[in-house]
Parts: sequence; C-alpha cells; structure tokens
Amino acid sequence: MKDLICDEFQNVVGDLLIRHRSILDILSKLSESVCRVNRAVVKSVTDCGCVSINAEKVQIPEHIDSFEELKKCLDNHLRGELCSSCEDVIVDEMGKLLFYSAALCNTLDLNLYDVFLEEYKKASALGVFNLT
Repeated sequence: MKDLICDEFQNVVGDLLIRHRSILDILSKLSESVCRVNRAVVKSVTDCGCVSINAEKVQIPEHIDSFEELKKCLDNHLRGELCSSCEDVIVDEMGKLLFYSAALCNTLDLNLYDVFLEEYKKASALGVFNLT
C-alpha cells in the first residue's frame, strides 16, 4: 500500500510539473528546497525561539561497550519543541523538498519508492557501518 501512495505521489508530481520541467530547473529547485528547509529550522530558533541549539564539542566517554550506549551519550543539541506554526512551515518546506525529489526521479526515469527502498535496505543491512 505504501508503495502505491509513493507511486501515486510521483505520478501527481509528474502531472503538475509544467513550468520547471527542465533538469536544470528541477536541480535548482531541489537545491532551493533544501535551503528553505534549513532556513525554516533556523528561523524556529532565531525568530520564534520555540527551539534552541546548545552545541558544544562531542565528548565520548572512554568506556563505551556498545553502539546503543554510544547513542545514549550523544546529543542532538536541540532544546525545546517546535511550536505548531514552525512545524507547519517546516513540514511545508519538506513537502516541497519531496516534490522536487520526485520530479528528479521522474526526469531520470527512477521510481521514488525504489530509491527509498534501496536506501532502507542499505541502512538496515549495514547498520552502524552505513554511518556517513
């Protein structure tokens, strides 16, 4: 069922994408979308203040016996929770990012669900060795 939703989304993107059909337009819109997601997250910190960032050098204790223990020691540096307004903006911007990702898949004759599934398989199979 989920693959059908993904395929249908990709089909809708293909039907709607008229003005920015060139691969160059799609690549630039995809890049712009990434920037807009980043900007929306930054604005949630600097403009709204619903979240804050408290970052410092990562300190890894010497006696870590497992990857699970390591994950518990690491911090994402984010404090607070997104307010509904910031969440709406970020979700909207991430939606555009998905839209242009699907558009790029269409242009390159790739199936978005297959791309997702391939990445899922790599992440699942390689586990911690897939870290980038």
